[in-house]
Amino acid sequence: MDPGQAKATHAFLAMEWISRQRGLQGQRLRVQARSSSYNGEYGGGGGERFSHSGNQLEGPITALRIRVNRYYIVGLQVRYGKVWSDYVGGTQGDLEEIFLHPGESVIQVSGKYKYYLRKLVFVTDKGRYLPFGKDTGTSFNAVPLYPNTVLRFISGRAGSLINAIGLHWDVYPSDCSSC
Repeated sequence: MDPGQAKATHAFLAMEWISRQRGLQGQRLRVQARSSSYNGEYGGGGGERFSHSGNQLEGPITALRIRVNRYYIVGLQVRYGKVWSDYVGGTQGDLEEIFLHPGESVIQVSGKYKYYLRKLVFVTDKGRYLPFGKDTGTSFNAVPLYPNTVLRFISGRAGSLINAIGLHWDVYPSDCSSC
């Protein structure tokens, strides 16, 4: 049993115990299901911290801009709904831009790092595989802890390159039909 499953089992057993103590056997206490989870931070040390936490309020992730050079992920920018986040990272290298289809979401992120981020691969719920960077370094693979959740925002550390990345998962926003 992985740590996430152990926590969920523990929480369920605790709620069962509370139900019995309150004489509510056979009745379920209404508990809001957890949906947010985090993977990371993947990469090396250094750089200035960044977070797109507030950007998720603009809507789901709808596009990615990733700048790469021969060795590293140099910079990145994410579009939430119809609004682009601030660009983080350096200016050297080629800028690649990918738009998600309407209603499409990122459900897995893998990559490689050694001191700095070297590769990112975004996998969508429509079966698309979106790779950026070079295939060398220590591997990571990130997926959400809870079912029916998607990548909602990123965080990490950056300077002239992307030092590290963190991935934040939650449910797809239900109020964004035009995204």
